[in-house]
Amino acid sequence: MKCPRCGHGDNRVVDSRAGRDGDVIRRRRECLSCRRRFTTYERVEEELPLVVKRDGRREPFDRQKIITGILKACEKRPVSYAAIEQVVDALEAHLQASGEREVSSVQIGERVMAELLRMDDVAYVRFASVYRQFKDISQFVEEIKTLISETPERPPKP
Repeated sequence: MKCPRCGHGDNRVVDSRAGRDGDVIRRRRECLSCRRRFTTYERVEEELPLVVKRDGRREPFDRQKIITGILKACEKRPVSYAAIEQVVDALEAHLQASGEREVSSVQIGERVMAELLRMDDVAYVRFASVYRQFKDISQFVEEIKTLISETPERPPKP
């Protein structure tokens, strides 16, 4: 592991701790050259299926791509980063448990939309507009009408 400050390759581990769920190890390291301390995270490299895009291309599953899409949908909404990570963690666990070698981007998108619907209506509509490639306002209106008709009454938010 190279030091992010000086690029030197030799360092020592000062402290190691398991993450919240035990799936990540956090390590504090000290560069033996410049003595700067930095943190690294270690996680098991999981074998996830290839994602089959709408145009037939295949690419490796990219956790960060999913997080980025959800973050954009949740911008300025009361959804924590931890909640977003839980959604992606659950998605990865589901994909691994399925044992499939390939999964369609449609299946991934639908699963993310279901989770967003549970978390935040506005984030759901934002994500849906990109994922379903809304072309005009009428598609937004239809999605919102569907959302309203399928959503049980909730108490008003303060």
